[in-house]
Amino acid sequence: MTQDVARIIASDRFKRAQEDLAQGHERFVDEIIELTQIPAPPFKEEVRAAAYAEKFRALGLQEVELDGIGNVLGLRRGRGNGQVIVVAAHLDTVFPEGTDVTVRREGTKLFAPGVGDDTRGLAALLAFIRALDAAGIETEQDILFVGDVGEEGKGDLRGIRYLFEEGAYREKIAGFFTIDGLEVGEITTGAVGSLRYRVTFRGPGGHSLNAFGTVNPAYALGSLMAGMARIEVPEAPRTTFCASVMGGGSSINAIPEEVWLEVDLRSVDAGELGKLDAALHALVEEAVAGENARGGQHPWRDPRRADPHRQPPGRADRARERHRAGGLRGASGLRLHAVDRRQLDRCQHPHEPRRAGDLPRLGRHRRTGAQPRGMDRRGARAFTARALRGAGLDPRHGGDGRGLRPARA
Repeated sequence: MTQDVARIIASDRFKRAQEDLAQGHERFVDEIIELTQIPAPPFKEEVRAAAYAEKFRALGLQEVELDGIGNVLGLRRGRGNGQVIVVAAHLDTVFPEGTDVTVRREGTKLFAPGVGDDTRGLAALLAFIRALDAAGIETEQDILFVGDVGEEGKGDLRGIRYLFEEGAYREKIAGFFTIDGLEVGEITTGAVGSLRYRVTFRGPGGHSLNAFGTVNPAYALGSLMAGMARIEVPEAPRTTFCASVMGGGSSINAIPEEVWLEVDLRSVDAGELGKLDAALHALVEEAVAGENARGGQHPWRDPRRADPHRQPPGRADRARERHRAGGLRGASGLRLHAVDRRQLDRCQHPHEPRRAGDLPRLGRHRRTGAQPRGMDRRGARAFTARALRGAGLDPRHGGDGRGLRPARA
């Protein structure tokens, strides 16, 4: 067995393999198109995986299977029957379910979501296997070809982590290569560590007017994001972070009960990644404490107090008299029911910071509802009477034909 690259490149069998790659270029392109048009959104790679497994079988690979997490495995036997070299490309694309993955071809270029990342890599593995077979190349060690799942986004490299931590070949892997793009100008020999969180803030919620002044999870979230913008990280070792996706709230006139933010932290250095992680957790603590302090200084306000838009007493008194004249009980004013004054709880650090997940959620989620009762019938009656007074009841139906008149200046 030779591992000298110069000798390998100079060998006749390698030259024959190169010729087969050149001759099979159109087939390579066709398989890129075919595989691209099989959707494989994050966590839903099953259909493409099944098609890829069939291609492995057609090429004569042995022990073709889908492992416990969905990776497609196929073994090309060497002479040693010992350790294995893994050559992989990922099945999933970053694009969500429902994305149109139809390939458009313009000259020598292909256009479609996921066509280069990493469907081209999947097709390259198939072309590589054919070239080895066409040239009659035998290897000392087995080569394990892998179409792995969960590379993109929240997949968090779950396919490859399973392969190394739980897969049947985990004790035999002597080397690992992944094809994710075919640019030959760069070869990546290191790894970028990443931590991903969904940070969720929760509070009691409430109406934007009636509950004004209570703690607002959105303000805590804004404080966290403003703090992240001030974090300084080194250029080398390369370290980055991003507030990526956010959401929450239910209505423009409601204090949100829950808001959330998804955060991505990365570094090529484990120490710097740890510092960045600690900084994020400290900012979460500060955001919660700051909003609790702000909300504690401003108690909820009684909506009946000092409202400049409230009706003048004289007009309100006349409305109550008409209300009672219609056989309805007088209005009792606005009240706040079941007010939850609980502030945002403190955040605890996650138990497994090396895995993507949530920081523990804050506070308690409270739902509201409505149940029709007799008061709704009385309210409807009162509204009808008031509306008819405003419009004026036709004399034929017992009215005087007069509606409301413009107020005198």
